[in-house]
Order: sequence, then C-alpha cells, then structure tokens
Amino acid sequence: MGNVFHGGGRSLSMSNGGTDVFVDVLMLAVSDLAEHPWDHRFAALLAWQDQNIMGRGTVGFDLEDVDWGRSPHERAAAKDFVLRVLDLALRRHRWGELDYEPPFAEDCLRQYRDMVEAFDPADVERRRGRSPFPGPEEAAMASCVRHRVLCAPDHQEGCVFCTALL
Repeated sequence: MGNVFHGGGRSLSMSNGGTDVFVDVLMLAVSDLAEHPWDHRFAALLAWQDQNIMGRGTVGFDLEDVDWGRSPHERAAAKDFVLRVLDLALRRHRWGELDYEPPFAEDCLRQYRDMVEAFDPADVERRRGRSPFPGPEEAAMASCVRHRVLCAPDHQEGCVFCTALL
C-alpha cells in the first residue's frame, strides 16, 4: 500500500514509512509557524495524515481539495504559508528531536514543494459537498506538551509522535 498526495496534475507517492517521516517533519515545521486560523486548519489536515490513527496506506490529499480562500489575497497567503512550512522543513527544523535519521525526507519535501509552487489555487473549481479540508471548528489548536506539535482536535491519542509510541 502507498499514500499519494496530488496537486496540479502531479503526484507524490510514498511508502507507509516514507509518509510517516514526511508527516513528522512537516508537523515539526507547521507547529512552529501556525499563527492564523487558516494555518491551524492546514496543520489539522497534516495531523490527519497520521497512519497510526487513520490506517496504513490510507492517507494523502489533493491540493485541489484544500480551501485556499475566496479572494486572491487569501489564496496567496495560504499558498505562501504552505511554502514557508516546506522551506522550514527543508532546513531540517527540529529534526534533531527525531529518534531516527530521515534520509529520504528532503527529496520528498522538494518534490512536494515543487508541486505546491506550480499549483495555482485560482484554478480550483469550487466543489460542493464535504471537503476533506478541516473547517474552522476542526483547526489544530491544541499542542502536545511532550512533543510541542499541534494535534488534530478529534485525535484523543495525542500528536503524531505520541501515536507512534502506542
């Protein structure tokens, strides 16, 4: 089984282990950068990629499913935030706190950054129905005291690092 992240006609497919690492390093970055409500919604989306909760080989999302905002300013700010998260992760932010060395994370992060950079949120046609992107009430606002990363609000087990220990 694998996990796939899509966007703008591109895909990034990763093994279960690769996805765990990808989510770990992104959670370290997003947790330290999130300030605004949209940022916390995006953090929740990343937290929901925790395979220890959602199931192995069942995670991933499409950039077209993200609520980038209605105005050009909102869409630009949201995309800029995602790129800043990826750039911070690419600088190995807090990787010293991991109990493993993520040898392939940089390549996946670079590929995903290229996908996000090439993606134009203005091209997304608004879809009706339930989006997998967390709503404002589902934003990741709580932080794990032990690991100092944001937690998805409906994950009682803790953050992505806590669930790995279960």
